[in-house]
Amino acid sequence: MQFSPSINVLLGNNAQGKTNMLEAIYVLALTRSHRTNNNRDLINWENENAQVYGEVEKELGTTKLEIDLGKKGKRAKVNQLEQAKLSSYVGELNVILFAPEDLSIVKGAPTVRRRFMDMEFGQMSSRYLYNNSQYRKILKQRNNYLKQLQLKEASDKLYLDVLSDQLAAYGAKLIFQRLELLKKLQGWAANIHAEISQGKEELKFKYVCALKKKQQTNENDIYTGLKELFEENKDKEIRQGNTLYGPHRDDLQFIINGKDVSTFGSQGQQRTSALSVKLAEIDLMKEETNEYPILLLDDVLSELDDNRQTHLLKSIQDKVQTFLTTTSLSGIARDLISDPKVFNISSGQVVEE
Repeated sequence: MQFSPSINVLLGNNAQGKTNMLEAIYVLALTRSHRTNNNRDLINWENENAQVYGEVEKELGTTKLEIDLGKKGKRAKVNQLEQAKLSSYVGELNVILFAPEDLSIVKGAPTVRRRFMDMEFGQMSSRYLYNNSQYRKILKQRNNYLKQLQLKEASDKLYLDVLSDQLAAYGAKLIFQRLELLKKLQGWAANIHAEISQGKEELKFKYVCALKKKQQTNENDIYTGLKELFEENKDKEIRQGNTLYGPHRDDLQFIINGKDVSTFGSQGQQRTSALSVKLAEIDLMKEETNEYPILLLDDVLSELDDNRQTHLLKSIQDKVQTFLTTTSLSGIARDLISDPKVFNISSGQVVEE
């Protein structure tokens, strides 16, 4: 299929395959689905494997990408060369997905916001992706050892100290990168939010963690602060058999005019905040990678009122290649979209209008 570099509309009734198309693009970019961690869920039950292939046009030329999913895992290829690590593949194609569930990024559970930071920042920075991968690996080792200490299957606390030091080192890198990228993201999001709210509201972010504010000024201070937390709470963590502090437990708050939006904000303010963050991602990704991402809008326009929908469409027009799913063109402000390419999808079959 040949897509428009501007707006692509995937049109069809529910359960016909529109979201599958977006998911295929998402998997091609990130090697994983946004809705499941099980590769088997992405493979037709009659087949042993699945393949997604695409060509990405960049400033420096065309890049061929390929993802193979099978029982033994997944393989990623760039220009037909298999990548030894998936982390070296991620970033070849950047995407931003905006689905109705993303509107809950403001009021949802902390895990939603942590996943948001890890997925989006991991695309922007290979260093972030690596640090997060190392942190998760050591976190798993430390939790396993804490569980052994809890059950009296181990007694060497010096080994726990070694794991704590390693976890603090990568945790500090991760937190510092989050703070730096959130500062930039807030700058973009605040401007967008002010425009949508006609200057009546000021949006700010607050990174929530166990460290004191003065311990968050640089990577070394964060490292020292995490080391102190692990040491002070060593016995508590052994009793619970789990790591209680670190970026895997942190959160992100959205503040409007000094008030926490998740607790005190109206539904309209929560949706404006979520939209502002998603649109800000586009500009931040361009700033960090020098390439605009592809925007995937999964039936989200129907969830936005006319003002927010208008702002969204104006923001992406002639700037970002966009794929949007909808059951009807009547709900879209067609005057804001110049010459969209429309694909009709029915029973998994795609026909260009």
